[in-house]
Amino acid sequence: MKALGAELARIADGAEASLLAISEADSRTPMRPGGWSRKEVIGHLIDSASNNHQRFTRAALQGSLEFPGYDQEGCVYVEAPQEMPWQGLVALWASYNRYLAHIVAHLPEDKLSAECRIGSGDPVTLEFLARDYLRHLLHHLEQVR
Repeated sequence: MKALGAELARIADGAEASLLAISEADSRTPMRPGGWSRKEVIGHLIDSASNNHQRFTRAALQGSLEFPGYDQEGCVYVEAPQEMPWQGLVALWASYNRYLAHIVAHLPEDKLSAECRIGSGDPVTLEFLARDYLRHLLHHLEQVR
C-alpha cells in the first residue's frame, strides 16, 4: 500500500498546478450540456475523499465495514461547490488527497482483506476500496482536464 499511497500523493501534487491553471469562469461552466462543472466534479472528489477516509479508517479499525451508499447528485446540490472559489476547492482537494495518501500508505497489511459493504453493493476488501479510489479519482481528473 506504500506504493499506492505514493502514487496518490504524486497525482495530487501533479494535478494541483494544472487545476489551478483553470480560470474561475471556466471552472463554473458545465463540461457538457446538462452536466457538472469542473467545480462540481472537484466537489464530488472532495466528497469521495471524505467518504473514503472514513471507510479506510473504520475498516482498518473494525476489521469489516458496513457503510451507507452515496447520493452524489444530492451532495453536489446541498454542498453547492459552484459557490466556492475555484482556488479554495482545488487547495482542499489536493490537501485532503495528500492526507489520504499518508493514510493509505500506513494501512495495516493484516487489515487489507477486511470485508467492506457500501450500500447495497457486493462486499469488497479494504485493499479493493483503496485501489478503486485511485481509479475513480483518475477518471474524474481526466474529465476536468
